[in-house]
Amino acid sequence: MNHRFCAVESITVGDPLAGTASHAERNLLLAWPRARWRRNLRHASDMPAAVSERLDALAADGRRVNLIHRQDRPSHRHRVYLMPENRGFEVEREALPDFLTAVERGDSLSHWETEAPAGALLLCCTHGKKDKCCAKFGFAAYKALAAAVADRALPFEVWESSHLGGCRLAASAMVFPALRKYGRIGERDVLPLLEAEARGRPYLPCYRGDARLTPVQQCAQLAALEWLEARGHSATPHLAEDAGDSDARRPVFDWRDGAQGGRLAVTCRPDTVVRLDTCADLEGDGATPSEVWRATRVDTLAVDGDVETSLGRAHSGP
Repeated sequence: MNHRFCAVESITVGDPLAGTASHAERNLLLAWPRARWRRNLRHASDMPAAVSERLDALAADGRRVNLIHRQDRPSHRHRVYLMPENRGFEVEREALPDFLTAVERGDSLSHWETEAPAGALLLCCTHGKKDKCCAKFGFAAYKALAAAVADRALPFEVWESSHLGGCRLAASAMVFPALRKYGRIGERDVLPLLEAEARGRPYLPCYRGDARLTPVQQCAQLAALEWLEARGHSATPHLAEDAGDSDARRPVFDWRDGAQGGRLAVTCRPDTVVRLDTCADLEGDGATPSEVWRATRVDTLAVDGDVETSLGRAHSGP
């Protein structure tokens, strides 16, 4: 038997987490029993053709569809979430084609609407039919996250999820509606991650990035967050609105922490790692070169863009 795992190989070759959080902003999350999931992230073996066709149409229109699962859910009554709208619905299986058609057309959904999510949604990829790392590492992380939320009454709904992208970075998780993505979540990360997210803050040791940013911006934002944290600031840096014409490899961020604030420019460089994207590559083409981004320098800027102080090399991950 092959006991190699792409998630272990990824660490070995220095494949960074930062810059890997690409994800559609518009999402539909559909509760469906995990035992019925297929390898495709939005299909299940007992899914009526009328449902799978409507889900495919929504995906073609730009709304990502993921299947989600919790043990306490009835099999034929489906919880549905729309993001970033942050709306929740309860839909009987026979009504799903009508509901999905209404979503696609932009028609009223009031007939099915229930309460909004009870806190942030935390999805943990457990899609073992897609990749064995998501079964091995993802399910363990899901159980630990769900147990910690229940034990401490933390403000999250934790769900298993189909493929979230980046199987080699398992255990992977996604927070909605914030669109923050995480990877390599181990037992020691569970409670600190939940505590950080409960404060509306990213948990930096496992942070892959904000999905609304480009890969280089995600990489730069993490470096800026680490720079601020090292200096005792809890601010979240945001792309400077007046820096649209800046060098794409040197994103500029503004930050504010109470009365203090400033502007940071983060220099990033492309790099290449030879990696497995999924465990299937172990039986296929093997490791292949892929471009990644690494932050190399953080500078403080005056508002007019002049460099005030050079602050040296930023932490750039493994």
